[in-house]
Amino acid sequence: MDLTFYKYQGTGNDFVMIDNRTKIFPKENTDIISHLADRHFGVGADGIILIENDEQFDFKMIYFNADGSETFCGNGGRCAVAFAKYLNIIDTETTFIAFDGEHFATIKNGIISLKMIDVDDIKVSENSVFAYTGTQHHVEMVDDLNDYPVFENGKKIRYSYENPGSNVNFVQQINESTFRVRTYEKGVEDETLACGTGVTAVAIAMHKTNKTNSNLISLPVEGGVLEVSFTEENGVYKNVYLKGPAKFVFEGTVKI
Repeated sequence: MDLTFYKYQGTGNDFVMIDNRTKIFPKENTDIISHLADRHFGVGADGIILIENDEQFDFKMIYFNADGSETFCGNGGRCAVAFAKYLNIIDTETTFIAFDGEHFATIKNGIISLKMIDVDDIKVSENSVFAYTGTQHHVEMVDDLNDYPVFENGKKIRYSYENPGSNVNFVQQINESTFRVRTYEKGVEDETLACGTGVTAVAIAMHKTNKTNSNLISLPVEGGVLEVSFTEENGVYKNVYLKGPAKFVFEGTVKI
């Protein structure tokens, strides 16, 4: 059958978006999901996002990694909000449900501010921090991010964690409230141009380990700049917001 899709990107994280309110997409078929995400034989994307109806929320977001595994994606969430506005499901704010629970978001001048889950699963080790921000993230500081072997070392660390593994973020501090980030993403199994849950984990990890006292962090990534803000209460990070652009790229049809 011919499937209409929409391509969106948020700081270089790109997604195939599908309006699945009529349940036309065979989401149990991981081969189709992987094919759509394939950059040589399909449309090409870091992930596939379905928008569905929900009785309690404005919409339901379902996110699949390129390998067909289901999780939450911060930049994908921001693109889902932009897509929901395009579909006239929402206007300037929304509350939707996703893999990791409920999310609130606002839209202003093309910038999506997405409320993430509260973060209390944080483990500080000698050379790294692990945080769950909707999915698993390893955070590690390095000296020279430009020449760092992100793919090689990211892959090793990703598989050092028990199933389902962990995303891996390498970080270089620029100043008191700015941290540059490069991320190896599980499911994609490669470095991506940005990772929303990843920069969220980085911002919280940098605050947790006293690399910064700021609760408003700027995070340059390969595809642009994201911003994370939060409040901290007794070791729990609340009111966590991921902010950045989400842009429509093109639409088309593909045979599945």
